[in-house]
Amino acid sequence: MGESSELVFDADLLQRYDRAGPRYTSYPTAVEFSNDFSVEDYRRHAGRAGTQPNRRELSLYFHLPFCATVCYYCACNKIITKNRARVVPYLACLQREIALQAACFSGTRQVTQLHWGGGTPTYLSHDQMRSLMATTREHFDLADDAAGEYSIELDPREMKHDTMAVLREIGFNRLSVGVQDFDPDVQRAVNRIQSEACTIGVINDAREAEFRSINIDLIYGLPHQSRRSFKHTVTRIIAADPDRISVFNYAHLPARFKVQRQIDERALPDANEKLAILQQTTEQLLDAGYRYIGMDHFAKPEDELAVAQRAHELTRNFQGYSTHGESDLIGLGVTGIGSVGDCYYQNARDIADYQATVEGGKLPIERGLELNEDDRIRRYVISEMICHFSVSFDRVNARFGIDAAAYFGAEIERLIPFQDDGLVLVDGNGIEVTSRGRLLIRNICMTFDRYLPHVSEAKFSKVL
Repeated sequence: MGESSELVFDADLLQRYDRAGPRYTSYPTAVEFSNDFSVEDYRRHAGRAGTQPNRRELSLYFHLPFCATVCYYCACNKIITKNRARVVPYLACLQREIALQAACFSGTRQVTQLHWGGGTPTYLSHDQMRSLMATTREHFDLADDAAGEYSIELDPREMKHDTMAVLREIGFNRLSVGVQDFDPDVQRAVNRIQSEACTIGVINDAREAEFRSINIDLIYGLPHQSRRSFKHTVTRIIAADPDRISVFNYAHLPARFKVQRQIDERALPDANEKLAILQQTTEQLLDAGYRYIGMDHFAKPEDELAVAQRAHELTRNFQGYSTHGESDLIGLGVTGIGSVGDCYYQNARDIADYQATVEGGKLPIERGLELNEDDRIRRYVISEMICHFSVSFDRVNARFGIDAAAYFGAEIERLIPFQDDGLVLVDGNGIEVTSRGRLLIRNICMTFDRYLPHVSEAKFSKVL
């Protein structure tokens, strides 16, 4: 099937399909995780994965939940405090958890991807960052700088004059910079005052320190945003020339996230304006030469994500789009989430429970899921569509020994309305998502989700 990087933006069609649904950083989604999943279950899967003939590389995710101030739009697991001493016991537990996790894996399995997220990872002092990375290297075999992808999420407001040099010194070679919007009215409304000069300065510092990749995060749908105001932000970001740009939809869910109750709902852009902002932003980025990777993400044509997509090697995991998605992902820290072998797991979501468990010498795994064969088949199909906008039945048949067209007969029937609207093409070879359907890829993937009919839409954000 053919490939096109173009998008067709049909506002009426998009509004009609704008419903809530999963982002599919995993399938099955975290909603299906069970407290019946035990540490022993996890150890069994980790041990089995380590004995496979083609043992996969490792990817590490560290959740560092601390922030000095709260952003009203945030839906992350976070701890807002100006008392930096609260980091000390948490880091002690995190370093102990590193040792506990490392004991589950063979030392011959190399770490090729590492990410610090949050919260605000740069909330840590320089010495604390050095210590955490040193402990990681003590227990895991990290690939060298040329082969490894080591990234960190940055809040430019938390950067000291020499922080960038320290990050590069301890091994980071990629950055993700939170911006959201440059407009002062929007920043005040969401309690995130961050000047253009501060942000651009961080980007320039990263280039001087020879970071390999810079990603910028933006959010559309915030209070007081308009096409005019957001166009300025996007124009300035394009001028800064980052390698990747993520444009996330603000999901206003104050019933689930109390901090969002600080946002004046009357100031939120209406559905038409929000969609117009997305269309304008998409056109700006495509006109500037960025490639639409999928689901909020744009990258330069020479970026690794775009290269992997063209080579049909792009994957997706709990960290989003990845060139290392086939790695076993170890999530560390409170709420840390991972994928090892044929299981998913999540750490304790309460920091007191997390710390007490680790201090007791146990892995803080709270819940998880073991995949069955149907899960694995559907995970593959959903991943193929999200990453490559197509599914080859021959690939599915060869990988799983099934007749994909027959196996998914009911799903193909449910795709008929999507075909009638020009979102997908289905034939004997497989399924292709058209340029008209790419912005609605979540809707299309939901057709293949066996669990979704039993889950409330309130669990998810809207697709646009």
